[in-house]
Amino acid sequence: MTDALRPPDRCPGLLRPFIADDGALVRLRMPGGRVAVSVLAQVSAIAAQYGAPVLQLTSRGNLQLRALPDPLPESLIVAVEATGLLPSASHERVRNIIAAPQSRGLDELVGAFDAALMAEPRLASLPGRFLFAFSDATGSVLSERWDVAYQRTSPTSGVLYAGQFGRAVAPADAVAAMIDVALRFVETAPAGAWNVRDLPTPSDLLRHPSERAERVTTDGATSRPVVAPPLVPGTVGDDVVAGVPLGMLTPEHVEALAEVAETVVVTPWRSVVVRGGAAQVEVLRRAGLVTESEGPWARLSACVGAPSCRRTTVPTLDLARSAAETVASRRLTATQDVHVVGCERRCGTGVSDRVLVAPPTVDDVVSALTTPAPAATRGEQ
Repeated sequence: MTDALRPPDRCPGLLRPFIADDGALVRLRMPGGRVAVSVLAQVSAIAAQYGAPVLQLTSRGNLQLRALPDPLPESLIVAVEATGLLPSASHERVRNIIAAPQSRGLDELVGAFDAALMAEPRLASLPGRFLFAFSDATGSVLSERWDVAYQRTSPTSGVLYAGQFGRAVAPADAVAAMIDVALRFVETAPAGAWNVRDLPTPSDLLRHPSERAERVTTDGATSRPVVAPPLVPGTVGDDVVAGVPLGMLTPEHVEALAEVAETVVVTPWRSVVVRGGAAQVEVLRRAGLVTESEGPWARLSACVGAPSCRRTTVPTLDLARSAAETVASRRLTATQDVHVVGCERRCGTGVSDRVLVAPPTVDDVVSALTTPAPAATRGEQ
């Protein structure tokens, strides 16, 4: 599909910001969420100098800077480029890659795929909503709404998926195979198709010329991927899953991360995995990061709402903060994931969230947060 046939793609980047009511917004991609804490510190300082002094975590493990000047000062763009988070001007908005946060074995694969993606000029025309995912056998991140995924099941085996269709691909061939699938999407998707799920026959993306378009399995079982629920805050082995209240990473949070680790992984679930950080979990907790699975901030989130967004008059962040304070002061138990939004666009909604659209009162949010969830377990679709 040519750019002339595709509707406008409004996904923001550094070179094409989105203009909100509170100013310009830019999104910085971090493939697989992997990032040096020193880079986070640089970006945090840029945010504080030019706009809102927080880094907003996105549902794809990326960063957003808000309330920036419009137009963006050249000095801001140069400062961000110096962090290394804009390695390609042409491909900046298509580098949407999530990966199992705790799987160190995927780091090299994610890096190789990102390099191959940027090296293919035709893939610069992918929609900004298109999402790649990498997982190990656990199925982590495969609960998200990805388009093309690779699940490595052993050092020598894995499955490539487009939608719910899959075929066996060895890890050594995974990067080339995923690039090939993405190219087929660019070349064959009809006008208006933003994602693989928009295609009439997603299986055609995986089909070799000699193959039929059908589910392909390696062991006779279903080809659907193994899926794990989102990670929740807490200590997992030597790692810490540190929740970030409202997905707003503050300078204090960044300082604490720098005290504990050199690199971290930003997850799609408003949290940061601090690899090897279990021994210093108290440092993270004192800085205001969420280090336990209990409590309102382990389950409550919100879109940015009013007055930053012109689409609503609902102060969603204030509602969420007040609800969290109420739950804590009343010693109530948060029992289900709740995402407060100001309009039907439902920005930032997670796969396990109960969504509250423009709730009128704090008590409505508290009630939703503390009402026992249905029989489905957290993270199920």
